[in-house]
Amino acid sequence: MFFCVAGDGLSTRLSHSLRTRLALLASFAMLAVILVACLFSILSIRGEVADIRTHDLSGKAVRVLLEVKRERLPPVLDQDGLDGIQVVNAAGKPVSSTPSLAGQPRQVTSIPRGTMANDTAELCDLPAFPGQCKLVVALIAFQPDGPWVVYAFDPAVPWYVSIQMLLIHVGVVMVLVALTWIGVSHVVSRTLTPVGGITARLSEMSMGRSDVHIPVPESDDEIRDLAETANRTLERLHTAMKQQESAMELQRRFAADASHDLRSPITAMRAQVEEALLHPEDADWREVGGEVLASLDRLQAIVTDLLTLNKLDAHAPAERVPVDIAELVTNETMRQRGKPVRASLQEGVFVMGSPLQLARLLVNLLDNAERHAEREITVVVRREGGDCVLEVLDDGAGIAPDQREAVFQRFTRLDASRSRDAGGTGLGLPIAREIAHAHGGTLTIEDSDVGARFVLRIPCVSGPAP
Repeated sequence: MFFCVAGDGLSTRLSHSLRTRLALLASFAMLAVILVACLFSILSIRGEVADIRTHDLSGKAVRVLLEVKRERLPPVLDQDGLDGIQVVNAAGKPVSSTPSLAGQPRQVTSIPRGTMANDTAELCDLPAFPGQCKLVVALIAFQPDGPWVVYAFDPAVPWYVSIQMLLIHVGVVMVLVALTWIGVSHVVSRTLTPVGGITARLSEMSMGRSDVHIPVPESDDEIRDLAETANRTLERLHTAMKQQESAMELQRRFAADASHDLRSPITAMRAQVEEALLHPEDADWREVGGEVLASLDRLQAIVTDLLTLNKLDAHAPAERVPVDIAELVTNETMRQRGKPVRASLQEGVFVMGSPLQLARLLVNLLDNAERHAEREITVVVRREGGDCVLEVLDDGAGIAPDQREAVFQRFTRLDASRSRDAGGTGLGLPIAREIAHAHGGTLTIEDSDVGARFVLRIPCVSGPAP
């Protein structure tokens, strides 16, 4: 089967279309199979036709041979629908023939062996039939003067049997190959239709949309698996993009809040120094220095917290050892604080973590509780199942349930009673939660009868060997 391709565009399409390539591959495979089948068919038919023609030719030659035996052979034989018959005597001279071979020399020199023997062959370029191939049957009869031979000639059966037979086989080949092309193209088109849908939906995503869903075909095949896998991937990508957008928004808000909090102490220092310089004779430079130093302390605290958050965000590695939470609380509560700390500590509560980071977490929780407590702070350490639990409670105004997650956001301001007053950077609680997450734990605010109750849960481990 032949295909004509016109133009570079169609050629490119044929070379890149999976459907076309599969259809071509299937068509050529079918063509090869059909050609082999047709070859066997033609050879089989040719053999049968040759046998029939040989049998018919032999029968006519036998009748002439009987005339030779009876010595009633006429000089001119009946053509009988054959190309020719020639009888050669013992001397090798033609003594009788059909009109088509009258006056012709001996056509075949070979003689069959044996009494009443016969032989069949296909011979080409005989003297009377130049450029042709003939089916020749030779029969021998022994006469008193020697062997006489009857040669019968008829056209040899060509390899294709006949023009009609060749056209039939060519037609069958073309029809079957065409049906193969159409069938494979149809099946592949139906199979690849969902792929076109996947491509279209993915192109929508490339134009800025991330909430793309690919239709899943009903067929239970690889295309369905591809669509389901693509949907799962798109869902993860959509979630990641949303998280990235949220993170970028949070980063923008964080940068805005950080710049504001950094600018406040700088502005205060500038105002204090400028005021002193405008009225140097009235300025108390010791007092000015103290105020500037206080602003620098606040600025340093903010920068330190920012650097700590940056390290936690980068997941910087830290040394992990078994840490006794009760001992950690005892060491910290021994320091002088503005509010008394009441502790209820269970011994032997160990976690695997960084002592410095866990100490920073505890300090941040205690500092927050100290700023908002009315009279005292309570610290509880206990084992609860497989977790080590640390609770820090204050007896202040408490935090509303709908604002409990907000306090863990960076530079978050709540109402006046729990806003970032003097000494607070607005980063202590976010740092504490990041440290908890870095240790595989959680830090939440839970219900309390009075004030705020911060609860840290971290998986427990066995203590160090004695």
